[in-house]
Amino acid sequence: MRARAGARRTACHNGLDNLTDSKGNTMVERRVNVGWAEGLHARPASIFVRAATAAGIPVTIAKAGGNPVNAGSMLAVLGLGAQGGEEIVLASEAEGAEAALDRLAKLVAEGLEELPETV
Repeated sequence: MRARAGARRTACHNGLDNLTDSKGNTMVERRVNVGWAEGLHARPASIFVRAATAAGIPVTIAKAGGNPVNAGSMLAVLGLGAQGGEEIVLASEAEGAEAALDRLAKLVAEGLEELPETV
């Protein structure tokens, strides 16, 4: 994700960066490699989109260095064309983003075949 103008980086407890803008809003990011061999296509994309929607907060997904799209949109996620092993970036500014992004990152990294009940 690209840093917004006026944003500053702060280290969070797990070694990942958070971005804080001039208004004090924090953008939480998780970088993870896609664990599904076929990438984020068809069934894996469906599992991911359902989990992102169930998180109850706005989440974006992007290829590393690419433009973020709505993680709750099946068409947007499929349009990324993320391949197995490719790095993606999950991000959100919402309250509770740390835990939600950790769960989504685990889902993507492990390439789970069905939506876990904890997501």
